[in-house]
Amino acid sequence: MDGIRPGPGPRNLITDVPGLSVGQAEDIGARSGVTVILPDDRAVCAADVRGGAPGTRETDALAPENLVEAVDAVVLSGGSVYGLAAADGVVAWLGARGRGYGLIPGVPKSPVVPGAILFDMANGGDKDWGEDPPYRALGRAAAAAAGPDFALGTAGAGYGAMAGSLKGGLGSASAVTGDGYVVGAIVAVNSWGSVTAPGDRTFWAAPYELEAEFGGLGSAGLRAGPDEWGLAKRPADARNTTIACVAVDAVLTPAQAKRLAVMAQDGFARAIRPVHAPFDGDVVFALSTGRRPLADPADYTLARLGALAADTLARAVARGVFEADPWPDAYVSCWRHLPA
Repeated sequence: MDGIRPGPGPRNLITDVPGLSVGQAEDIGARSGVTVILPDDRAVCAADVRGGAPGTRETDALAPENLVEAVDAVVLSGGSVYGLAAADGVVAWLGARGRGYGLIPGVPKSPVVPGAILFDMANGGDKDWGEDPPYRALGRAAAAAAGPDFALGTAGAGYGAMAGSLKGGLGSASAVTGDGYVVGAIVAVNSWGSVTAPGDRTFWAAPYELEAEFGGLGSAGLRAGPDEWGLAKRPADARNTTIACVAVDAVLTPAQAKRLAVMAQDGFARAIRPVHAPFDGDVVFALSTGRRPLADPADYTLARLGALAADTLARAVARGVFEADPWPDAYVSCWRHLPA
């Protein structure tokens, strides 16, 4: 141990991981938005897809056996299939700045920008956009706005989200280990399942909470009866998806990043019940900014980081719902409306 006090980073955001910025943009009328995770330099990336109805871009390129080992950004977006165009705006923004993958001098580089989308099309916003959906412009605006600080709750890709029957949102959290590794998570929570225990305000993620970051209620209210889910959506509301990115400052290979993403998916199971349903599209990306080598034994250190990534992602889920507010001029039930 290096004497570092374990706990959240100074911002308690994914941007506590050195080498990362985040930008966001929203279309208030459409009740939708985009979040861009932007590394300072190209970063090793992997993805793990567990939901039964995913919407993704460039995830095949991230397989460890394939050519491209690093990405230029990761995009999380609302808008269902229309939201995949947000990555086009990010690609254009990056390409104009000479960023991307390239081998041939004089040929424009090709930014590698994987992404995932959630379904927020039935939330009452104005989706009458004809042949000009807003997502390409939102992606470009989000990339241009990237920095160390960003809003949680009804913001970015979580702007139009619902978490079960509560307002969902954009959540983030970080953790620093005793030996100095930094782990972060960011998530747009649009789950079919509930993030709270039946009949209670207690978050399923309560055992992992740090410093009362989502209310400090503790875990005494947790219980789970068979087939009892609490504030999940109705069976007919089968339009969901929770999408996330975790990041570490450790040096990882593509295969190690994949294992980090696989382990981090357990954060969804710790924070949402049920999850990974046939009509969820749950996806977790994992990024390595490569600032610190993995301490020996490397497999043990990777296992530690994977377990911590799952805990941090669970906290981020709860924070996204805890911070969510209603849309302007609209009523939607939020966590803060639940009886104490």
